[in-house]
Amino acid sequence: MADSFTGLTSEPRGLIRISTSLRLGREHVSPILSMLRRRYPELDIYLELLDRRVDLLGESFDIDVRVGEVQEPHLIAHKITDSARVLAAAPAYLERAGAPRSLAELAQHDCLLFRDRDQGFGVWRLQGPDGEESVKVTGLIASNHSDIVTQWALEGYGVIMASVWNIASKLESGELVRVLPQYRQWADVWAVTSARTSSSAKIRVCIDFLTEQLVVGPHALDVSLLR
Repeated sequence: MADSFTGLTSEPRGLIRISTSLRLGREHVSPILSMLRRRYPELDIYLELLDRRVDLLGESFDIDVRVGEVQEPHLIAHKITDSARVLAAAPAYLERAGAPRSLAELAQHDCLLFRDRDQGFGVWRLQGPDGEESVKVTGLIASNHSDIVTQWALEGYGVIMASVWNIASKLESGELVRVLPQYRQWADVWAVTSARTSSSAKIRVCIDFLTEQLVVGPHALDVSLLR
């Protein structure tokens, strides 16, 4: 990737307010912003972690790093990387309940429900060999915190749908196993700004740096299982 920062005529400075989800923020965005701050010491950075969709203008954020579609027509979406959510479960659950052979069979399984920032609660829509399909899923336990739902999956309570980068290490270690691997829900990663701030030099520097580091840096998102 070409160096996007060499054309700056002055050191970027001032406050940048950034929001993102809990796991993405803690594991990836926050260490990258630390690197950005060391590179540009005149920047002031505020990061807020929320597992909900923010009102960018109403809550006075400059950048929202989000997973999934950007539906607000008044916002500017800067794509960071392709990604998708996949289905997975612990080997212990699959041994006990069996592996579903079709998406429709998920309705008879325990599914771990997470109210994501852009997800309909209890309805999973995925792309498969015949295009988009949906299934209404249920489970005995649910949470609005992605780490809790992932931990329940590791403990064998049911099937989870999660971003591939979020559970990549668990899939590689065998702690989780892909379920119906021919299905996925596309959920790309974006940096979202308002039209007013999208041309700001400090915002552009931040987005370029986040994009570079989330794709190829030491805290990059692992989406290799989708290739």
